[in-house]
Amino acid sequence: MRVASPAAALGVWQLLTSLDVDLWLRFSQFPTVADVARAFADRLSGPDYWTDLTASLTRILAGFLLAAVLGVATGVLVARSRLAEDTLGPLLEVIRPIPAIALVPVAILLLPSNEQGIVFITFTAAFFPVLVSTRHAVRALTPMWEEAVRTMGGGRLRILGSVVLPGALPGIFGGLSVGLGVSWICVISAEMISGQYGVGYRTWQDYTIVNYPGVFVGMVTIGVLGWVTSTAVEVLGRRLTRWLPRTSYVPAARAPRQARTATTLTPPAPRTEEEAPHDQFV
Repeated sequence: MRVASPAAALGVWQLLTSLDVDLWLRFSQFPTVADVARAFADRLSGPDYWTDLTASLTRILAGFLLAAVLGVATGVLVARSRLAEDTLGPLLEVIRPIPAIALVPVAILLLPSNEQGIVFITFTAAFFPVLVSTRHAVRALTPMWEEAVRTMGGGRLRILGSVVLPGALPGIFGGLSVGLGVSWICVISAEMISGQYGVGYRTWQDYTIVNYPGVFVGMVTIGVLGWVTSTAVEVLGRRLTRWLPRTSYVPAARAPRQARTATTLTPPAPRTEEEAPHDQFV
């Protein structure tokens, strides 16, 4: 089914564009799947595609890894320290609602190169989702765990390594997944505005010269890259949280209707004299 769903979407796309269907949506303006496939094959055979791919991946990994380290550290610090919450909390809450892409002029003014500015935008986009999710995950931990470690002689570092970070890992990886998706949006936008190469830059260049199959090649590339990196974060999160109980996609077998009705309507059997004293004790 996971293969059939995209295949069906591609089939509908090819049918609507090849027939030039114009109802409310103008599919006659769209390139067909065959046109995009030919453009993709031509792009793969040239060096520019791989240069753009390497540039975008380098930018996203640099900004995202920096945001992951600093976001987790700041989130734990704000959640565990009242002083840090009073000093850093108001400043972070004022900056957090500002869209990362709106900081492009700030990056151009502050940083000496466009490359560093794009990494800064990517970092800012991922930092706040990781920070907020880490802060909430740490604050939601059960105080009983920390008290148990203190009772057995553990100090602050022991509590941090044995309770805080392992207990907050599910929430941290939720923030990492969200932050990675936002990072891809912002890095592509930053490349369109101030980049000299990259998937976003090449997609915008194709749009300016009215090369619509090339635009869709860039869109497909962005989607595949986002899916691969998000899957990698999810797999890493599952590996590091193996101790968590997992839910199954297979629903439990339902009992027949007659059996459920009989179970519901049948009154409980009367207790014997031997069982009554035991029940009272319990």
